[in-house]
Amino acid sequence: MHLQKRVLITGGAGFIGGFLCEALLARGYEVLCADNCFTGTRRNIEHLIGQKRFEFMRHDVTFPLFVEVDEIFNLACPASPIHYQRDPVQTTKTSVHGAINMLGLAKRVKAKILQASTSEVYGDPQMHPQREEYWGNVNPIGTRACYDEGKRCAETLFFDYHRQHRLRIKVARIFNTYGPRMHPNDGRVVSNFIMQALRGKPITIYGDGSQTRSFCYVEDLVDGLMRLMDTPDEVTGPINLGNPREFTMLELAAKVIELSRSRSKIELHPLPADDPKQRKPDIAKAESVLGWAPHVELEEGLRKTVAYFEQVLSEA
Repeated sequence: MHLQKRVLITGGAGFIGGFLCEALLARGYEVLCADNCFTGTRRNIEHLIGQKRFEFMRHDVTFPLFVEVDEIFNLACPASPIHYQRDPVQTTKTSVHGAINMLGLAKRVKAKILQASTSEVYGDPQMHPQREEYWGNVNPIGTRACYDEGKRCAETLFFDYHRQHRLRIKVARIFNTYGPRMHPNDGRVVSNFIMQALRGKPITIYGDGSQTRSFCYVEDLVDGLMRLMDTPDEVTGPINLGNPREFTMLELAAKVIELSRSRSKIELHPLPADDPKQRKPDIAKAESVLGWAPHVELEEGLRKTVAYFEQVLSEA
């Protein structure tokens, strides 16, 4: 049994946040979940409300928060292009002002703080697979920049607080993650394909379908985040967390059609601006420093995700 830590998770009602809340409660921690529910939803944490060590607070991280905690997981920020491009100014504020407010809180209460950064800091990468030492290839004035540059600036702030105020920081760069409780309309490839397949609509692939992504099941990812938070203070990251197995969009579409027993056909559309052609993490650092690697195979994870979306559609 661990000592009863009090942990704050911003963005805790989000897709990844809900699973992290569960995992930390299972450790015996007190969990304070803060979310403004812009993309997060009570549905993700409904089953936790009422547990005596769990507290939900509606809060926007662009405003300061005054609480007493031992650890902070800063997950707050819409993470899919459809959501983060809907209000790009607010997206940048969430990453930048949110980081400043959470770092200020960590400094005041002497908490350890983890930033959920993203593989998007690498932009459309010229290095493949992407290692943590790679500085990225990001368009600073494109339509994705509110997210990419917001997250890059948040990393800058974390390391400056670490150097200037000796704050205990951890930075995780999260690659494509999927699983139950994803937002059905987040515009991401896994949820898009599954929703289209279950509705019998054509599956839309952008480009020729040869572009690749690596998909990490959400429970594997949460395990990586907790392992990173548990590391000694000298381990700051950034550390890539993701699945190094690459799949083309055509392979993913075929697998979704098979698992959902769908008759959907595949339709090709033009590739959107600044969309990376390849995404694959080099996870050597996560393996050596955290002893972490993903275990859930794509087929097993997709099966659980399809079952979740079937349930969502049956309730609609």
